Amino acid sequence: MERPVKRRTPEAPPGVTPRGGRFDIRAQPTSAKVAGAVTIDPDQRLRAKGPSPRLNVVLVEPEIPPNTGNIARLCAATDSILHLIHPLGFDVSDKAVRRAGLDYWHLVQVNQHESFEAFLSSLPHGARLHLFSGKAAQSYLRVAYAAEDYLVFGRESSGLSSEILERFADRLLGIPTLGKVRSLNLANAVTLGIYEALRQLGALDDVALIDRSADPAAAD
Repeated sequence: MERPVKRRTPEAPPGVTPRGGRFDIRAQPTSAKVAGAVTIDPDQRLRAKGPSPRLNVVLVEPEIPPNTGNIARLCAATDSILHLIHPLGFDVSDKAVRRAGLDYWHLVQVNQHESFEAFLSSLPHGARLHLFSGKAAQSYLRVAYAAEDYLVFGRESSGLSSEILERFADRLLGIPTLGKVRSLNLANAVTLGIYEALRQLGALDDVALIDRSADPAAAD
């Protein structure tokens, strides 16, 4: 006859309170140590201490408002400058921005250009452009970025025009993929490009937890 097996109650992980035979993490104070780490204070945020390399994000004729909204928030978070090249597929007037609830728009330096040629004419001498395209042969990870570089992205539906691709063929960069999807969402692509540049430039190396009250103008 098979003897019944006496179940052994597992030990609770450090800092976790057993409750009714289960482990209740929610019961822990915010300062409790869990698995060797300290729970982050909800009033603090992890911040890089800079200095900022002031990268430039260039969107050529963007079409989808939420993408540009997400990229604007990215620029605010990374202290990057956003360039919008017309025609745009949406309205970015003050009224439209307020209606969309973009409470961080005032934190972004947004430069608008009537055309790609007008944008090129506005560039300072020695400006470096990196053009991202699904047709590029070189990975964005194989280039050295510098402060104040310009990361250029095309429209969501068709990317950069063939004229621009041919003109800047030696400056094209691609983001390689593993699966069956051959390209990424525009906002995701911009995020990868910006953070790789920031990583290379060491802008994210020195970080600290900063209390939100120390910068009341910042948006979460």
